Amino acid sequence: MVFADELFLFAFLPLCLAFYFMMPKVQMKNNVLILFSLVFYAWGEQLYLLLLIFSSLVNFFAGKLLEKHRDGDKGKLFLAISLIINIGLLAVFKYSGFIAENINLIPGVNIPVPDVHLPIGISFFTFQNISYTLDCYWDKTSAQRSFRKYLLYISMFPQLVAGPIVRYADIALEIDERKTTLDDLSSGFTRLIIGVAKKVIIANSLNTAVVSCFGEASDGYAAIGSLTTLGAWYGAVLVALWYYFDFSGYSDIAIGLGRIFGFHFNENFNYPFVCKSITEFWQRWHISLGSFFRDYLLYVPIFGKRRKYGGLFLVWFCTGLWHGASWNFIIWGLYYGLFIALETLVGRKKMKQLPAVAAHLYTKIVIVVGFGIFYFEDFFALGKFFKALFGFGSGATNAFTNQIFMQYIFLFAAAIICTMPIVKAIKERFVNNPSSEAVYSAVGVVANIALLLTSAILLLNSTNNPFLYFRF
Repeated sequence: MVFADELFLFAFLPLCLAFYFMMPKVQMKNNVLILFSLVFYAWGEQLYLLLLIFSSLVNFFAGKLLEKHRDGDKGKLFLAISLIINIGLLAVFKYSGFIAENINLIPGVNIPVPDVHLPIGISFFTFQNISYTLDCYWDKTSAQRSFRKYLLYISMFPQLVAGPIVRYADIALEIDERKTTLDDLSSGFTRLIIGVAKKVIIANSLNTAVVSCFGEASDGYAAIGSLTTLGAWYGAVLVALWYYFDFSGYSDIAIGLGRIFGFHFNENFNYPFVCKSITEFWQRWHISLGSFFRDYLLYVPIFGKRRKYGGLFLVWFCTGLWHGASWNFIIWGLYYGLFIALETLVGRKKMKQLPAVAAHLYTKIVIVVGFGIFYFEDFFALGKFFKALFGFGSGATNAFTNQIFMQYIFLFAAAIICTMPIVKAIKERFVNNPSSEAVYSAVGVVANIALLLTSAILLLNSTNNPFLYFRF
């Protein structure tokens, strides 16, 4: 089951909310969330629900053992075992086929390539398990004594299949004590509706535009053969916008749902395209993933703070690999790592001295090219993309490219405008003026209703509703 779906929005969620708010005590509300979360996951992953529960059990007991033995050799042993199990599960289900394919590139080697179904959300709940056990070992949080409560943390459906990566310490108190205020309900439903609108109205339309420009993996990137320079740049920008609205839309839904249930998840996107450096971009894009690698991998003992570039490229190798079992994702990660290393060498002060126009131009070119790398999992298609990008494709433009450009120009312009903090600035101006706050609230209600109705109509009438996170 996914968020941007009629079944979820108009059946599952209302039923869950009805049972949840009927319960008088927090522990009973927790039981409702656990039950509905397990049903949510089992709807599409019946067999792998057992994997989710097994993974939660292993890390629940690991947390208690690590808290008890963190200062001795037993603690190191238990930590190693928990990490091996967590990373091992991820390796088997996500990377075993990729590993076998690359081993078969060795002359004379021909081992069977396993065809393993990837459990939805395995990267998200595995990283939450890893962050929990490491925090217990480092004494950053107390181990949870109730498996039921720990299972709630791991399985909570708002963030289970598409993030953000929520750390146990951030919601530990709210598992036991929380309440939902009217402000929580208002903010939560608004955020939920905005997230659905981002996904259904904008992201799905952008996906159609991207496929028109580039084709897709399922058709062998059919449109890539006649790609022009304008088409390559236009398509790459559309890809960047598509991923942003899709991923940030799901994050908005998760944060909004969490708020409705009384949980306060951290922000995962903060207008990343306003950045003036690639370092800043990654401080604003998928914040929960970036902070995870920063806090748990950047300063691993094999590198240390004195050898920060080794740690930096390890982080970006893993960042790329986390996004998918394909070399283009690894190249994509190292590509960003290279620019962040260069910016580190230049220094933060000098980067800030760049003229604003030059800074924006530099970052947007790097970002757009990066998302082109991300999109093409086939190296032949990726090579065609780069040839067209730098003027060695089918000319600068042609009638087909011009047709696609004009067909999606208003969507393109609207999407770019929506990446800017315009609404945020308007809101801040209105809420600081008591006489205008009521007007802003009324307009907000009307806008929410319009967005929800539009999204519902599009969901009912559309067959294009891709779920990006199958590989995560």
